[in-house]
Amino acid sequence: MEQTGRKKVNIGILILLHIGLLVSSLSGVCSKKAALSEAFSWEFFFWYGLVLVSMFVYALLWQQILKRMDLTTAYANKPVGLVWGMIWGVLLFKETISLKMILGAAVIFVGIFLVVTSDE
Repeated sequence: MEQTGRKKVNIGILILLHIGLLVSSLSGVCSKKAALSEAFSWEFFFWYGLVLVSMFVYALLWQQILKRMDLTTAYANKPVGLVWGMIWGVLLFKETISLKMILGAAVIFVGIFLVVTSDE
């Protein structure tokens, strides 16, 4: 049997990965809140500061994830952030989700599943 050199992915690392992606998606929320605030107001700096904090936390998590997971698996999961963006848009900004968006999210999840389970 041929060795591929792929790391075995455990559920804890996958959970950590998705927590990181959630944190990353929150930077988009904070960014939009900053954009909706008056420029250079305290509210603007508060939300912009939260963007920086969330991206710092995400960078730390991402480095720990990459130590324990193959790049292909980690990067295959990154599009989940788009799904989080849709969820935040609906919950916080009263945006609507179209059928095309749902189909796109389904394609993303099928792709992630295929990449993550390809060597099992």
